[in-house]
Amino acid sequence: MAQRREPFACLACYDATTARWLARAGVHLLLAGDSAAQVVLGLERTIDAPLEFMVQITAAIKRGAPDAVVMADMPFLSYHVSEARAIENAGRFMTEGKADCVKLEADASLAPVVARMTTAGIPVCAHVGFRPQTTGLVGVPTAKGRSADEAKRIVDDAVALERAGAVLLLIEAVPPEVARAVIDATSVPVIGIGAGTDCHGQILVVNDLIGMTDEAPRFAEPVAKVGEEIRRAGAEWVRRVSSGDVGGQAYRMHEGEAAALASEKARNPGAGVNEPPVSR
Repeated sequence: MAQRREPFACLACYDATTARWLARAGVHLLLAGDSAAQVVLGLERTIDAPLEFMVQITAAIKRGAPDAVVMADMPFLSYHVSEARAIENAGRFMTEGKADCVKLEADASLAPVVARMTTAGIPVCAHVGFRPQTTGLVGVPTAKGRSADEAKRIVDDAVALERAGAVLLLIEAVPPEVARAVIDATSVPVIGIGAGTDCHGQILVVNDLIGMTDEAPRFAEPVAKVGEEIRRAGAEWVRRVSSGDVGGQAYRMHEGEAAALASEKARNPGAGVNEPPVSR
């Protein structure tokens, strides 16, 4: 699609059911994002996403959308400790998680890790620009590439990571000119998030897209109000329960069995009431 200049759509999601509906909608690539730490587990930071949990949700997404490209977000410190550990963890995403590729937040210093993964047969998407897992260094999420020097470093990172073997790039929270410079300097598809419209693909967190986030980032414009619909449905269920009208259809006993049950109750009206426990 990148070669044909056909933009492709990507979304981060976290479960099989959502993945199934997004695949039916025609979304091309689904990311098992480490943002699950926040939107699923209710944690404050993406770096708190557990490795085991991320492997499991990756597999769930692939089961829900077997024909979509599924990319696994490698969580914080799962690829930093050593190259051997990085390959082992990435391999788990490929085998246990059934991922088609893995994504890691990287600069040029991680090119050797990307190269080792590539040698092992693991397709890598390198995430450049703003890297959420490094937010602790500056305290708050901060857009990148606003100066010429910083923009050049991002382009250099992207080039080094492609040369190391990355088959995709993802660039986040940069001015459009920086994304354009990365596209011009590299030959692999570039996925953007808050990086302008020139990228080959675009990605958002599905919760931001469908209106389930109280405060979506500035680059995410909701297209639905699913959160409000969930609130409305929950309130309607509360009303139904209170009124004794829960809806649906009741199960029925086989013909004649209700009368037999009533007859049994009439013969033994106290049966089952305050009976002593059976001795063993």
